[in-house]
Amino acid sequence: MTDGTARSTTGGMPQVRVWVDGRLVGDEPSFSALDHGITVGDGVFETGKVEDGVLFAADRHHERMDRSLAGLGLPPLDRARLQEGIDAVLSVGPMPFGRLRYTVTAGPGPLGSERVPGATTYLVTAQQQQRPAATTEVAVVPWARNDVGALAGLKTTSYADNVVALAAAKQVGASEAILPNTAGLLCEGTGSNVFVVVGGVVRTPSLRSGPLAGVTRALTIEWLQAEGLEVVEEDLPMSVLDEAEEVWITSSTRDVCAVGRLHVTGPATTLGGRELAAPPVRPRSLGEGPGPVGRLAREVFARRAAADPNP
Repeated sequence: MTDGTARSTTGGMPQVRVWVDGRLVGDEPSFSALDHGITVGDGVFETGKVEDGVLFAADRHHERMDRSLAGLGLPPLDRARLQEGIDAVLSVGPMPFGRLRYTVTAGPGPLGSERVPGATTYLVTAQQQQRPAATTEVAVVPWARNDVGALAGLKTTSYADNVVALAAAKQVGASEAILPNTAGLLCEGTGSNVFVVVGGVVRTPSLRSGPLAGVTRALTIEWLQAEGLEVVEEDLPMSVLDEAEEVWITSSTRDVCAVGRLHVTGPATTLGGRELAAPPVRPRSLGEGPGPVGRLAREVFARRAAADPNP
């Protein structure tokens, strides 16, 4: 009888709790090889942080998944079915801090792009992890986020672009990759939103620039504005990273994380021999810890999140 925990086979990766369509499965076979989530990346997902065994901002994550499902033409989220999986993985044992990811795919289907209507698969996983650092390093990479494609603004399982971008960032010692959009405007990270402080004003790319509407992004904007800070959503050139006094990234498992160093990757000659121009941003050191506005943002976010786990 499995406890639903997949055992580590990758040299130290923390164990993962796994539930698929009504069963805690651990490392047992549990997914069809013909599932559209595997064959063509046809699905959506959400990742949220777990604090003391509770998924933070659950309603906001569920609402965003409904938007992603609608964008792919899949049925609305079955919240009762999902909650069964969330309860199952979180009941395995204590989780002081971790991440919970839930995925809905189009279910088993043909090997091509055509779907079988109504055949959805629900997957929930949870993994305990260390709390994130207050500061990190990021790299600007020479690929653009497609802000005009069918998947723009949707959180889908078609994530290979992000895998390639993040691998390039890791090569220079960064933990996140920052991408422009097809117009050369600042867009987002592979799994985060970007904020800058210019002239004491907090600025972040508008949603029309193509970033995902991050849950942490929205809360950061709302809570900072409620504290009296000016926060502007607008189209921003990549050059804003040269002039900003502070740069942060936000995500569900990082909250507000300051950028201490910004790298720029060179042409990706090792990837199929393609010559790709680096975005017009200079490498920068922005300090070992958050700046004054970033420190305030981290404090505000921590205080507000502790007061309401489902804001």
